[in-house]
Amino acid sequence: MLRVGYIGLGLMGKSIARNILKAGFPVIVHNRSRAIVDELVTEGAISAYSPKEVAEQVDVVFTNLPDSPDVEKVTLGENGIITGAHAGLITVDNSTIKPASARMIAEKLKEKGVFALDAPVSGGDIGAKNGTLTIMVGGDAEALEKVLPVFQAMGKTITHVGEAGAGQVAKAANQIMVAAQMVAMGELLVFSKKAGVDPRKVVEAIKGGAAQCWTLDVKPPRLFDGNRNPGFKAYMQLKDLNIVLDTAKEYDIPVSATEENTKLFQQMIEQGMGELDNSAVVGVIEKLAGVTILD
Repeated sequence: MLRVGYIGLGLMGKSIARNILKAGFPVIVHNRSRAIVDELVTEGAISAYSPKEVAEQVDVVFTNLPDSPDVEKVTLGENGIITGAHAGLITVDNSTIKPASARMIAEKLKEKGVFALDAPVSGGDIGAKNGTLTIMVGGDAEALEKVLPVFQAMGKTITHVGEAGAGQVAKAANQIMVAAQMVAMGELLVFSKKAGVDPRKVVEAIKGGAAQCWTLDVKPPRLFDGNRNPGFKAYMQLKDLNIVLDTAKEYDIPVSATEENTKLFQQMIEQGMGELDNSAVVGVIEKLAGVTILD
């Protein structure tokens, strides 16, 4: 059985690591904050104090970190994964980072005989807890085949998209759609309310037709209850959209709608709503319209 390392035990990482552990894999965990490490140790995980220490003891090491510089540091920096790497080690990055960073990391690791898979995930905290994540994978197909049993403990849909960086391109494309849905939902709720119609009834009327989507199925009940706590934090949504914009600039791709959606998420952060759920972008639209969907 594969020995698994997991580095980065945040909102989603801790649930993913827990599901890998429940599937019976030996799991070595590392995180800057030790409280969650200690919690997982009580459930059977083994603690490590550096990425290097994790890499030395496992067959595959996962990372789940906030942004490109974090992944680069943990993977390639002092006491990083690369310093504890052995030939045949497989690294899997569940973070959402720039495709260019994923390709650079893969090249550096390849020089050490290490295989790198960029495998960002979608499905939020609910998908992480339930083991139903969508996993988009870039990198070596044989390495993916070896890691597949671990992926199956984490997610429901696992797709090999292409070579190194391809998983991150797919995740950026995913975030284009996610942002568009969150903004569109916010607009239709506020639109209905200000036009004098109960937005709850509007949602019921339209979600069985062409407007049906995961966002419209899942998010409105929480918003109508006044719950804007995160499944996926708004400041992370903004980070991902900036990755989209940077990549679009690199390849000269027009993304005008995404540019406008990014401005709304930027306003969320400026208004102190960055720690709220990405669906709470409705709050920016409420302020612009001078109405709240909770009236």
